[in-house]
Amino acid sequence: MSQNMTPSQTAVLEVMTDGQIDKLTDNIRATLRKTRGRFSAANVQQALERGRLDAKVTTAVEMAVQQAIAEASDIIICIVPRLDRTRTPQQVLDATKRRQYTDSDVVTTMPSGGTGISENVTVEFFKLGKNVSDNKLAKAYEKHGLVPDPYAQAAVNEADPAFADEHPNGTHWKDKDGNWCFATFDRSDGERNVGVSRFDVGWGGGWWFGGVRK
Repeated sequence: MSQNMTPSQTAVLEVMTDGQIDKLTDNIRATLRKTRGRFSAANVQQALERGRLDAKVTTAVEMAVQQAIAEASDIIICIVPRLDRTRTPQQVLDATKRRQYTDSDVVTTMPSGGTGISENVTVEFFKLGKNVSDNKLAKAYEKHGLVPDPYAQAAVNEADPAFADEHPNGTHWKDKDGNWCFATFDRSDGERNVGVSRFDVGWGGGWWFGGVRK
Protein backbone atom coordinates (compact mmCIF):
# COMPACT_ATOMS: atom_id res chain seq x y z
CA MET A 1 0.00 0.00 0.00
CA SER A 2 1.27 3.42 -0.83
CA GLN A 3 0.95 5.94 1.97
CA ASN A 4 0.82 9.58 1.02
CA MET A 5 1.32 12.28 3.62
CA THR A 6 -0.09 15.76 3.46
CA PRO A 7 2.38 18.44 2.27
CA SER A 8 3.12 19.40 5.87
CA GLN A 9 4.28 15.85 6.63
CA THR A 10 6.53 15.29 3.64
CA ALA A 11 10.02 16.67 3.17
CA VAL A 12 10.43 20.13 4.70
CA LEU A 13 9.57 22.82 2.18
CA GLU A 14 12.00 25.71 1.77
CA VAL A 15 9.39 28.46 1.63
CA MET A 16 5.82 28.94 0.50
CA THR A 17 5.79 28.84 -3.29
CA ASP A 18 4.55 31.57 -5.63
CA GLY A 19 1.88 29.18 -6.86
CA GLN A 20 0.55 28.68 -3.34
CA ILE A 21 0.53 32.44 -2.74
CA ASP A 22 -1.33 32.99 -6.01
CA LYS A 23 -3.91 30.35 -5.04
CA LEU A 24 -4.56 31.98 -1.66
CA THR A 25 -4.72 35.43 -3.22
CA ASP A 26 -7.19 34.24 -5.86
CA ASN A 27 -9.43 32.76 -3.16
CA ILE A 28 -9.34 35.96 -1.09
CA ARG A 29 -10.04 38.08 -4.18
CA ALA A 30 -12.99 35.86 -5.14
CA THR A 31 -14.43 36.08 -1.62
CA LEU A 32 -14.16 39.88 -1.52
CA ARG A 33 -15.85 40.19 -4.89
CA LYS A 34 -18.62 37.88 -3.75
CA THR A 35 -19.24 39.88 -0.56
CA ARG A 36 -18.54 43.41 -1.86
CA GLY A 37 -22.21 44.31 -1.60
CA ARG A 38 -21.91 44.34 2.19
CA PHE A 39 -19.48 47.26 2.21
CA SER A 40 -19.57 50.78 0.83
CA ALA A 41 -16.58 52.09 -1.09
CA ALA A 42 -16.36 55.11 1.22
CA ASN A 43 -16.19 52.98 4.37
CA VAL A 44 -13.58 50.66 2.90
CA GLN A 45 -11.46 53.61 1.79
CA GLN A 46 -11.68 55.15 5.24
CA ALA A 47 -10.67 51.83 6.82
CA LEU A 48 -7.73 51.58 4.46
CA GLU A 49 -6.54 55.10 5.30
CA ARG A 50 -7.31 55.28 9.01
CA GLY A 51 -8.02 51.78 10.25
CA ARG A 52 -4.98 50.00 8.87
CA LEU A 53 -7.30 47.55 7.09
CA ASP A 54 -4.53 46.19 4.88
CA ALA A 55 -2.37 45.36 7.92
CA LYS A 56 -5.32 43.71 9.68
CA VAL A 57 -6.12 41.60 6.62
CA THR A 58 -2.46 40.56 6.31
CA THR A 59 -2.35 39.52 9.97
CA ALA A 60 -5.62 37.60 9.67
CA VAL A 61 -4.40 35.73 6.59
CA GLU A 62 -1.10 34.83 8.29
CA MET A 63 -2.92 33.51 11.36
CA ALA A 64 -5.32 31.52 9.18
CA VAL A 65 -2.43 29.90 7.29
CA GLN A 66 -0.71 28.98 10.55
CA GLN A 67 -3.90 27.48 11.97
CA ALA A 68 -4.61 25.48 8.81
CA ILE A 69 -1.07 24.07 8.78
CA ALA A 70 -1.38 23.10 12.45
CA GLU A 71 -4.64 21.28 11.76
CA ALA A 72 -3.24 19.51 8.69
CA SER A 73 -0.17 18.30 10.59
CA ASP A 74 -2.40 15.84 12.44
CA ILE A 75 -3.70 14.24 9.25
CA ILE A 76 -2.36 11.16 7.49
CA ILE A 77 -3.67 10.10 4.10
CA CYS A 78 -3.45 6.46 3.03
CA ILE A 79 -4.38 4.88 -0.27
CA VAL A 80 -5.96 1.43 -0.17
CA PRO A 81 -5.07 -0.33 -3.44
CA ARG A 82 -8.02 -2.74 -3.22
CA LEU A 83 -11.08 -2.58 -1.00
CA ASP A 84 -13.39 -5.60 -1.01
CA ARG A 85 -16.79 -4.71 0.42
CA THR A 86 -18.23 -8.12 -0.51
CA ARG A 87 -16.55 -9.70 2.51
CA THR A 88 -18.41 -10.40 5.72
CA PRO A 89 -17.26 -8.37 8.74
CA GLN A 90 -15.51 -11.41 10.16
CA GLN A 91 -13.68 -11.99 6.89
CA VAL A 92 -12.54 -8.36 7.00
CA LEU A 93 -11.05 -8.88 10.46
CA ASP A 94 -9.49 -12.23 9.53
CA ALA A 95 -7.80 -10.62 6.54
CA THR A 96 -5.82 -8.30 8.85
CA LYS A 97 -4.12 -11.37 10.40
CA ARG A 98 -4.17 -9.68 13.79
CA ARG A 99 -4.87 -11.16 17.20
CA GLN A 100 -8.60 -10.64 17.75
CA TYR A 101 -10.37 -9.38 20.84
CA THR A 102 -13.91 -9.21 19.57
CA ASP A 103 -17.55 -9.61 20.47
CA SER A 104 -19.02 -11.75 17.70
CA ASP A 105 -22.45 -10.14 18.02
CA VAL A 106 -20.92 -6.69 17.55
CA VAL A 107 -18.75 -7.83 14.65
CA THR A 108 -21.89 -8.63 12.65
CA THR A 109 -23.06 -5.00 13.03
CA MET A 110 -19.94 -3.55 11.40
CA PRO A 111 -21.12 -1.61 8.32
CA SER A 112 -19.59 -2.40 4.95
CA GLY A 113 -19.95 1.15 3.68
CA GLY A 114 -20.99 0.00 0.23
CA THR A 115 -20.85 -2.93 -2.16
CA GLY A 116 -18.44 -4.46 -4.63
CA ILE A 117 -14.72 -3.93 -5.00
CA SER A 118 -13.04 -0.53 -5.27
CA GLU A 119 -9.48 0.42 -6.11
CA ASN A 120 -7.25 3.20 -4.79
CA VAL A 121 -9.59 4.30 -2.02
CA THR A 122 -8.39 7.29 0.00
CA VAL A 123 -8.59 6.91 3.77
CA GLU A 124 -7.77 9.88 6.00
CA PHE A 125 -6.67 9.62 9.61
CA PHE A 126 -6.84 12.44 12.13
CA LYS A 127 -5.69 12.69 15.73
CA LEU A 128 -7.41 14.80 18.37
CA GLY A 129 -4.76 14.45 21.08
CA LYS A 130 -7.29 14.54 23.91
CA ASN A 131 -9.89 12.34 25.54
CA VAL A 132 -13.24 12.41 23.75
CA SER A 133 -16.60 10.72 24.01
CA ASP A 134 -18.11 8.94 21.03
CA ASN A 135 -20.59 11.77 20.59
CA LYS A 136 -17.78 14.33 20.44
CA LEU A 137 -15.81 12.05 18.12
CA ALA A 138 -18.82 11.98 15.79
CA LYS A 139 -18.71 15.78 15.68
CA ALA A 140 -14.97 15.67 14.96
CA TYR A 141 -15.63 13.40 11.99
CA GLU A 142 -18.15 15.95 10.70
CA LYS A 143 -15.69 18.81 11.20
CA HIS A 144 -13.10 16.96 9.13
CA GLY A 145 -15.64 16.20 6.41
CA LEU A 146 -15.21 12.46 6.96
CA VAL A 147 -17.46 9.50 7.69
CA PRO A 148 -16.32 6.38 9.55
CA ASP A 149 -15.64 3.43 7.25
CA PRO A 150 -14.55 0.34 9.23
CA TYR A 151 -14.03 -1.73 6.06
CA ALA A 152 -11.73 0.86 4.51
CA GLN A 153 -9.84 1.36 7.77
CA ALA A 154 -9.40 -2.38 8.21
CA ALA A 155 -8.07 -2.53 4.65
CA VAL A 156 -5.39 0.03 5.54
CA ASN A 157 -4.26 -2.15 8.43
CA GLU A 158 -4.45 -5.25 6.27
CA ALA A 159 -2.26 -3.76 3.54
CA ASP A 160 0.20 -2.18 5.99
CA PRO A 161 0.26 -4.23 9.23
CA ALA A 162 2.96 -1.97 10.71
CA PHE A 163 0.84 1.16 10.34
CA ALA A 164 -0.88 0.69 13.70
CA ASP A 165 2.46 0.07 15.45
CA GLU A 166 3.12 3.80 15.41
CA HIS A 167 -0.44 4.96 14.72
CA PRO A 168 -2.92 3.03 16.86
CA ASN A 169 -6.20 3.70 15.16
CA GLY A 170 -9.88 3.20 15.71
CA THR A 171 -13.32 4.01 14.43
CA HIS A 172 -16.91 3.67 15.57
CA TRP A 173 -20.48 3.18 14.41
CA LYS A 174 -23.93 2.72 15.91
CA ASP A 175 -25.85 -0.55 15.93
CA LYS A 176 -29.57 -0.78 15.16
CA ASP A 177 -30.38 0.14 18.76
CA GLY A 178 -28.28 3.30 18.67
CA ASN A 179 -25.43 1.91 20.78
CA TRP A 180 -21.88 2.95 19.97
CA CYS A 181 -19.64 0.15 18.72
CA PHE A 182 -15.94 0.35 17.92
CA ALA A 183 -13.04 -1.26 16.09
CA THR A 184 -9.43 -0.65 17.11
CA PHE A 185 -6.09 -1.61 15.59
CA ASP A 186 -2.94 -1.45 17.70
CA ARG A 187 0.09 -3.31 19.01
CA SER A 188 0.60 -4.51 22.59
CA ASP A 189 2.60 -7.26 24.29
CA GLY A 190 4.49 -7.77 21.05
CA GLU A 191 1.32 -8.64 19.15
CA ARG A 192 -0.72 -6.78 16.58
CA ASN A 193 -4.32 -6.66 17.68
CA VAL A 194 -7.79 -5.81 16.46
CA GLY A 195 -10.62 -5.22 18.89
CA VAL A 196 -14.33 -4.95 18.21
CA SER A 197 -16.90 -4.42 20.93
CA ARG A 198 -19.75 -2.26 22.20
CA PHE A 199 -18.78 0.34 24.78
CA ASP A 200 -19.28 4.07 25.22
CA VAL A 201 -16.39 4.85 27.56
CA GLY A 202 -14.67 7.34 25.27
CA TRP A 203 -11.29 7.48 23.57
CA GLY A 204 -7.84 8.41 24.83
CA GLY A 205 -5.72 11.10 23.25
CA GLY A 206 -3.33 8.69 21.54
CA TRP A 207 -5.78 7.30 19.02
CA TRP A 208 -5.93 8.11 15.30
CA PHE A 209 -9.36 7.97 13.68
CA GLY A 210 -9.92 6.89 10.09
CA GLY A 211 -12.60 7.80 7.62
CA VAL A 212 -13.44 8.56 4.01
CA ARG A 213 -14.68 11.77 2.43
CA LYS A 214 -18.44 12.28 2.35
